[in-house]
Amino acid sequence: MSERVPAPGGLVLVQGLVNTLDMEDGVDGLDTADGRARYGLTADEVPAARELRESLRVTLLAHAGHPPHREVTPLGVLLARAPLLVTIDTDDGSARLTPADGEPLLSRVAAAIADSLTTGTWTRLKACEAPTCHWAYYDRSPAGRGRWCSMQVCGARAKMRRYRAK
Repeated sequence: MSERVPAPGGLVLVQGLVNTLDMEDGVDGLDTADGRARYGLTADEVPAARELRESLRVTLLAHAGHPPHREVTPLGVLLARAPLLVTIDTDDGSARLTPADGEPLLSRVAAAIADSLTTGTWTRLKACEAPTCHWAYYDRSPAGRGRWCSMQVCGARAKMRRYRAK
């Protein structure tokens, strides 16, 4: 849906996972073997991945100042089940968080969020305010007040609805 540049760093994983569901068309990328393989998921892991995806979407809506699109398990509750390890590179001493368990998608998402907190990029990942969209996008606007995944699609539709309502 979006013509925007992908999110930086590990947030591209979060953005991609949220965007596996096209709400307007009802197409879920996790329904296909290729879609699941992209995230290292088996068919049995899809329900948990969908729960994580919708919890992320609610959080990204909150980043944009919008209410939840539906009731979900809070993201913090899910991430509490994702143990991470701090690993230190012996060559340069750099540190990073790595998954510590057998639930790699949840831990990879937790590590991406933790990394984005340190770089200050987490709250710039948002969900489109259009109720038929809620596509994840990275807000690169100077003021950080982007509202739509695409000004040409969702933004234009919203502005046209307001115009017609007058």
